[in-house]
Amino acid sequence: YAFEDKTGADGQRIELTGRGALALTGVVDVESFDEQTVVLKTALGTLVVRGEGLHLGMLSPEGGRASVDGRVDSLVFEDDAPAGGFFARLFR
Repeated sequence: YAFEDKTGADGQRIELTGRGALALTGVVDVESFDEQTVVLKTALGTLVVRGEGLHLGMLSPEGGRASVDGRVDSLVFEDDAPAGGFFARLFR
């Protein structure tokens, strides 16, 4: 599976091969990582990768590239919470 967004100047590409090899471009920073979770700042927002036996492989901040190996269970983009939180948005 491959996802590519070219709306930004640099764009972003996410390619998952099987469930064991993830290649990304557009990576800005690595916030945290362990064997169950890898949190990456990307051109499209914060990407949370969850799985088992995850290893952060290639990391090239200058080129915005990274790779993650291990069993990938989910890829989720998290948006920054708008001011006021959930209830403020609910009661507008």
